[in-house]
Amino acid sequence: MGCMEPISPLEQALHAARALVLADLVAGRVAEADVVSLVEDAVAQRRWWVEQWPDGVRYVAGLVAQDVQDALLERYGRWPLCPACGSGDPHALDVEPELGPDPHWVCHKAGVKVAAVGSLAAAFGTPSP
Repeated sequence: MGCMEPISPLEQALHAARALVLADLVAGRVAEADVVSLVEDAVAQRRWWVEQWPDGVRYVAGLVAQDVQDALLERYGRWPLCPACGSGDPHALDVEPELGPDPHWVCHKAGVKVAAVGSLAAAFGTPSP
């Protein structure tokens, strides 16, 4: 039995970001294998980014969410669709702050915070995993 190495703050932040974004994908019922691969790609790219700029570690969750959102837009369309606006054209939520701690999904059309990144299940009315 060997000692386990402590997990670095970088790895902790990357694991947390992965879990938060996966929770939102599950809540939106889009957590298919190819979509989960997009999360893994985003986490790998942000690992390199934070290694270059260690002070950016607190921004990783919001950045991974934005990266996955951008990748989904290119391949599948807008995500996550806004649950706050019941009428009008479907539109996606945005992550705010774009580069800051405590990221949230916001609806610019209604001007409201919908949910923290990782907490879309409550906004969508879907049970948490």
